[in-house]
Amino acid sequence: MIEMVGLTKQFETVLAVDGIHLAVQPGEVLALLGPNGAGKTTTVRMLSAILKPTAGHALVAGYDVATQSLEVRRRVGMLTESPGLYQRMSGQEYLDFFGEVRGLAPAARRARIAHLAEWFEMSGVLERRLGEYSKGMAQKVALMRTLLHDPVVLLLDEPTSAMDPQSARLVRNAILQLRGSQRTIIICTHNLVEAEELADRIAIIRQGRIVEQGTPAELKARLLGAPVMEVRFAQPGLNGATALVARFAQIERVGEDSIRYRSDCPGEVNSAILAALLAAGMPVFSLSEVPQSLETVYLRVVADKQSSAEGMVTAQA
Repeated sequence: MIEMVGLTKQFETVLAVDGIHLAVQPGEVLALLGPNGAGKTTTVRMLSAILKPTAGHALVAGYDVATQSLEVRRRVGMLTESPGLYQRMSGQEYLDFFGEVRGLAPAARRARIAHLAEWFEMSGVLERRLGEYSKGMAQKVALMRTLLHDPVVLLLDEPTSAMDPQSARLVRNAILQLRGSQRTIIICTHNLVEAEELADRIAIIRQGRIVEQGTPAELKARLLGAPVMEVRFAQPGLNGATALVARFAQIERVGEDSIRYRSDCPGEVNSAILAALLAAGMPVFSLSEVPQSLETVYLRVVADKQSSAEGMVTAQA
């Protein structure tokens, strides 16, 4: 549904996007992560045919973003980080205006707006002026505008920005429903918990280049190593437990009532460790995987690439 091959954007002396190769399939959610200025927004603006690539090319729903921009725009819904709502319009007037711009007939516009208003719990406030809306309400109206023409591709830049937890949950649930309808979705976000919940795949961009990509599980395994397991005991100070666990796995940490270890084959090792501990009469309270956060992965990637770049500069000097 989305294919980028050597996608590049140069602004005078600034290389904002540097030869991105990336594909996103129908029904897939890709989270595009990166620090401010990394090239995320420039990338989605090229994919929405707002900016023309300097080099390379991109296809969206089978259409070239440079030579078939009108066809691309008909199939893309884009939510910008700052939606720029018309403050004197009511929510209903605003959505009706953009529905007309999108070529929807009056009856179709009314039906679509009513459906989206119910979906996003905005039915009772659309007659109010947009200038009276909270930031969260304004963001929901902007998302409704993005979905008015029922696009097959969604490009969402910080979709839950400024929302309260309840509204953010509603929007995340909506994104999950949209994925189920075989839409292709790219989310630019700084919310790593949100990215891990919503995304099938994650691409980390830095200085205009994709520096890592994969599923959350793949990134954690590649960058953080084997899973960390923790066995907790019903009482502290069990002599011999550490030596027993060390027969099967690499010990990471020993506490008063717990032992953490790593294993490349936790499915096999966990059973062996549990059986050995129980056979030795040691009261096991629980055995579980220690969560490893996407934030740790992200910070490690950004720090590693920063160190590499600084090393290259030093070497050249």
